[in-house]
Amino acid sequence: MSRRPAHLTSGPYAPPVPRSTLTVTSADGARLYAEVHGQDDAPAVVLAHGWTCSTAFWAPVVRELAADHRVVVYDQRGHGRSPAAPPAGHSTGALADDLVAVLEAALRPGERAVLGGHSMGGMTIMAAAGRPQLHERAAAALLCSTGSADLAAEARVFALRSPQGRRRAHRLLLRSRAPLGPMTPLTRRALKYATMGPGATAEQVAACARIVHGCPAGVRARWGAVLAGLELTGGAGRMELPTEVLAGTADRLTPPVHARRLASVLPDFRGLTELPGLGHMTPIEDPGAVAGRLRALVRDQLPTTGTEATDTAPGGGPQTKESTA
Repeated sequence: MSRRPAHLTSGPYAPPVPRSTLTVTSADGARLYAEVHGQDDAPAVVLAHGWTCSTAFWAPVVRELAADHRVVVYDQRGHGRSPAAPPAGHSTGALADDLVAVLEAALRPGERAVLGGHSMGGMTIMAAAGRPQLHERAAAALLCSTGSADLAAEARVFALRSPQGRRRAHRLLLRSRAPLGPMTPLTRRALKYATMGPGATAEQVAACARIVHGCPAGVRARWGAVLAGLELTGGAGRMELPTEVLAGTADRLTPPVHARRLASVLPDFRGLTELPGLGHMTPIEDPGAVAGRLRALVRDQLPTTGTEATDTAPGGGPQTKESTA
């Protein structure tokens, strides 16, 4: 495994010490670093982070859940402590393979979990929608600050009038190998503008900056190229499991239009939560809201005894929009 990624070492955004760690081998031999937090006999939650992030990104959500859940987090290939893959190992299919491998390695035989995916982590879940292992292992999913297609066209980091110009500018951003440089007040302001809401605190910005700046430029560019050509709408349409969507209304990377499109295609859509004034980094900007939706899915979709929870017909859940301050 690669060296420990940069992150805060104290405070609510510092990663808690895991109860155990795993090395997971994916279908193509790629090795993935994974952590297990919380109680061994508690219901399971598996979390997949987004582009340029790491297990550390989920730290405040893990803290919220670990008292009464078993929480599994893992580093996507090339991120955090998971080694980089060769160029051919960068695809949505590889992301799906990795998630399936983590579920098989971290869960007990026959055990199911609630999945949470932020940004590229949500795309990972959608990419795995056609895999039988996902439906055997996943009881429900929460898709946070994510989209299934047209990322460059819909992003608002560059507020250009021309749709074509906006698409070109965002594709260049996604594919860029330019170093992010040292963390300075200027680079922190730029990161906050691009990825967070106006109310994000200095500590939240610092936590995100440490994580994002720790992602190697080559890894960032290779996965950015995958995101620039993303098309997973069909995958979202095959997610035959209860699924909620969560988005920040001030998200410039995956604006709420993506969340609303997902709500329209998910076969077992259970609700859309829009967080007013929040940006793209919702698990850090409002970990309580994210943990709360995961907790509710565990309560509603995972059995509390040895028997399976009552099944609900696809589409039978309430289609609601919630606002959480």
